[in-house]
Amino acid sequence: MTFIRKTLTSSIAIAATTLMASGAQADMSDNEVRIGYLADMSGSYRDLAGPGGLEALKMAIEDFGGSVNGVPIEVFSADDRNSADVGASTVREWLDERNVDMVSGLVASSVSLAALKVVEEKNGLAIVSGSAASSITNEHCAPTHIHWVYDTYPMANATAKAVVEQGGDSWFLLTADYAFGHAMEKDVTEVVEESGGTIVDSVRHPFPTNDFSSYILQAQGSGAKVVGLANAGADTVNAINTASQFGLVQSGQQLAGLIVFLNDIYAMGLDATQGLLLTTGWYWNMDDESREWAERYYERMGSMPGMVHAGIYSSTTHYLNTVAELGSDDPVAVRKAMAENPINDFFARNGRIREDGRMVHDMYLVKVKSPEESTHDWDLYEVLSTIPAEEAFRPLSESECKLVNN
Repeated sequence: MTFIRKTLTSSIAIAATTLMASGAQADMSDNEVRIGYLADMSGSYRDLAGPGGLEALKMAIEDFGGSVNGVPIEVFSADDRNSADVGASTVREWLDERNVDMVSGLVASSVSLAALKVVEEKNGLAIVSGSAASSITNEHCAPTHIHWVYDTYPMANATAKAVVEQGGDSWFLLTADYAFGHAMEKDVTEVVEESGGTIVDSVRHPFPTNDFSSYILQAQGSGAKVVGLANAGADTVNAINTASQFGLVQSGQQLAGLIVFLNDIYAMGLDATQGLLLTTGWYWNMDDESREWAERYYERMGSMPGMVHAGIYSSTTHYLNTVAELGSDDPVAVRKAMAENPINDFFARNGRIREDGRMVHDMYLVKVKSPEESTHDWDLYEVLSTIPAEEAFRPLSESECKLVNN
């Protein structure tokens, strides 16, 4: 009799599990969770996210088990070629024809803004990890996307404020002429002026640009103490290398890299970049948890991950956890539920998704080490201070987002 009761109990449990799994699958569109990864895979921002970001996304899916509640996860990927038109048309095709549930990656801000308009129009879901424009969750906010890793506000605020406090009170800005550069220029100008400094002059360059000679000459002629680089990726590397060739720093001016990534420092070397102050959302050598994940990534890619790679893993994991918890990949429901759960993982400390879609988390002011201070090739940063999540990003009281009630 005992055996019969145990068998019956087991049968009921198995049946219940089967029904729950069937119900979960019924709520998953197409019986698959479909993720589209859109990024620059071959151009100026390739190293920033590119193939490495796709690999980080795949790592998150593998670590999750490759499926959600028994439903397989399928990944689509595309090279946006830093073209807003290509990005928008790719996302439209994914949503219309392939029923993609979530769009990930998203690097060049001009591409992201075009793609996000399509996502909003289709009531989809996008998680932006590579773009910098703070307007994504300010004037361009929408209930259909989340901005995960960083934006121009904390990058400008922490770095520019620190440089002004050290005496760099007159600035020349070299700006990439598109949405991200404009947003960075605006944020830096506000921080410098609020900190008691002045913007002596500025010039905008096309994106991307190989020849920075004329721009560096203008910066030298401006007499500004600081030359701020409101660009990113290969443009930043080219600008710093040109400044080195022209002896800009040797002549007494200071370079401020407003958005500089780990791969940029590695590419240029510590001789050219030592002492540079910058802000980052994450560093691979921060603690044991970060190092453990970074070393796994290194085994696959042969390079250490930057903050965007780590952020893509983090955001994908949070997304998949939420889909599993809900038993549904409905974009509206998932977006809402993602914002209800805090984020504390190897990437994000004190993370949460605000009503404007900004995922706020601790940021870090770091200094690039000298060759003598570095113990190996990727030992590049000294973490100087932690910027708490609530101080790092634009306050909601200053927000222009239509989703925020000020």
